[in-house]
Amino acid sequence: MPIGLFALTAGAFGIGTTEFVIMGLLLQVSADLGISVSTAGLLISGYALGVFAGAPLLTLMTGRLPRKTLLVALMVVFTIGNIACALAPDYASLMVARVITSLAHGTFFGVGSIVATGLVAPDRKASAIAIMFTGLTMATLLGVPFGAWLGLHFGWRSTFWAVALIGVAATLVLAVFVPADRTAPQPLSLRQELTVLAKPQVWLGLLMTALGFAGVFAVFTYIQPLLTRITGFSDAAVSPILLVFGGGLAIGNLLGGKLADKRLMPTLLGSLIALALVEGVMTFALQHKMAAILFVGVMGIAAFATVAPLQMRVLEKAEGAGQGLASSLNIAAFNLGNALGAWVGGLTIDQGPGLGAVTWVAALVTLAGLAVALLSRVLDRGTAAARPVMAAPLH
Repeated sequence: MPIGLFALTAGAFGIGTTEFVIMGLLLQVSADLGISVSTAGLLISGYALGVFAGAPLLTLMTGRLPRKTLLVALMVVFTIGNIACALAPDYASLMVARVITSLAHGTFFGVGSIVATGLVAPDRKASAIAIMFTGLTMATLLGVPFGAWLGLHFGWRSTFWAVALIGVAATLVLAVFVPADRTAPQPLSLRQELTVLAKPQVWLGLLMTALGFAGVFAVFTYIQPLLTRITGFSDAAVSPILLVFGGGLAIGNLLGGKLADKRLMPTLLGSLIALALVEGVMTFALQHKMAAILFVGVMGIAAFATVAPLQMRVLEKAEGAGQGLASSLNIAAFNLGNALGAWVGGLTIDQGPGLGAVTWVAALVTLAGLAVALLSRVLDRGTAAARPVMAAPLH
């Protein structure tokens, strides 16, 4: 794999850290700013909705820029946004700063996915995407536990200062190691870009992404209170357990990429089934400390085994004009799922059966994503059956 691909991974690490680290700081942020835990959880939803809105708009606005230039500029925005988070005096300011930071996210991963697949052979595209997304898994494995530890001992603002430094480092790495565009981006009209939105299978791909990750984040957003209030772990134990989750993400991400290179749709369906099953059983596993730790890791595997196949599915169905927009829209769909999951989890806690029901509610959401994937598979078969059979030539 080329070194430029690992430079993209460095950028993904920085962005992944700032997205996920707030989940290990919910209790500290809520106490410091005088808000409830579920209100603090909306900082995740705000970030995700910023990605959802910003990804397609920035992709359309920056389509004529060289991709390397765009990636570096996005990391600069990311760094400035994290500095604003560290300096935020109140909840509203922190929310605005989170949204500013989120604007870099969707377009970075959308453009980065296309750059990554262009750096490797055609039969390794899903693996290339998986390697770039390894930055997210490493963020969860290293960045989030370290950020949670930093926030516990030095205050949550210190965590955002540390993430800003990661942003500076990632900007430099991208500037040095990502290869310059071999050719200038082919200018596309707005109409050409938007033609991808006329493809039903692209929309189904976006929907299965949103629902699949809504299930993940219904649980992951509230992982700290789940582990402390349901299972009975101390606050200090959360960071080491998040290391287990991060290790699971790394395994699942690479496994999903390799399997998707061989058989894309079966991998996608199998990973969604596994994810729903793990979320459902986790309801009972959280009652026992060792089982809880085990299932935190297994959930990480199941969650990120879906990432590469979900992204490749949309890229495959969006082949041609508008592929960059579709790629960014799918990153937006991941984050719409994050926002939806955080909202569903909060609703379950505040208005529904309570914190202990979050996991089985998450399983139901994931099963909805599986139903969409099955519909997409049926449409694939219908399209294949409708293709005219070429008559054999007469001799």
